[in-house]
Amino acid sequence: MKIAVACMGELVAQHFGHCEGFSIFETEHGQIVGEKAVANPGHKPGFLPNFLGDMGIEVMISGGMGGGAIEIFNERKIEVILGAEGSAKNAVESYLKGELKSTGSICHEHKHAHECGNH
Repeated sequence: MKIAVACMGELVAQHFGHCEGFSIFETEHGQIVGEKAVANPGHKPGFLPNFLGDMGIEVMISGGMGGGAIEIFNERKIEVILGAEGSAKNAVESYLKGELKSTGSICHEHKHAHECGNH
């Protein structure tokens, strides 16, 4: 399974579209077996969910995300986990253990992007 985490450095980004990049974790049998970093190619409405979906992502983890991106991920049958924080690797490990649950932190206005994940 491929799991993507929106990141600022090694930490979970609080706003999906404005992250520095994505950590892509390859997992097998509940364990991380590989990791690579992919730079954010740019924030354009509707682009990133398809970009990640085309890479074979099955789970997307972020602090917060806009409703439009969530809809595209849902249409592509990609699970979205919101409200995550801390280390990207720890978030994936928690997800694999069944301990990371989505809080549904939806970002409604881009002008408040710096606050996403904190509501």
